[in-house]
Amino acid sequence: MRADFKTPAAAARGLGSAKAGTGHHIKQRVSAIALFFLVPWFLYAVIAATRGGYDGATVWMSQPWNAILLILTLGAAFFHMRLGVQVIIEDYIHKAGMKQGLLILNTFVCVGLFAATALSVLKVWISAGL
Repeated sequence: MRADFKTPAAAARGLGSAKAGTGHHIKQRVSAIALFFLVPWFLYAVIAATRGGYDGATVWMSQPWNAILLILTLGAAFFHMRLGVQVIIEDYIHKAGMKQGLLILNTFVCVGLFAATALSVLKVWISAGL
């Protein structure tokens, strides 16, 4: 019988952590704080913009501050979504190949969604100015 005099902290050092959890946590909290301020503006603005129908929404989106804040809201939302889905994949998918594939797919989907929505906003913004 072997006596083990290691403390729980000493036994855990170097095990289980990829040393990237703190950065991930901070990124997720910063994006959540940004969304805390942007989402109420977004909800109010979208409701106000849609009252005027399609033309009212186009006029609303063609204003520079609205377009910029809309793109920032979309960027923060998709970034926050990517981080959240990444945690789910890392926690619940155990096969290494599938985990890596899903993490790559998660990034591509989030970047693709952001690119599509940001380009849509820019197209409306630029075409309304012509």
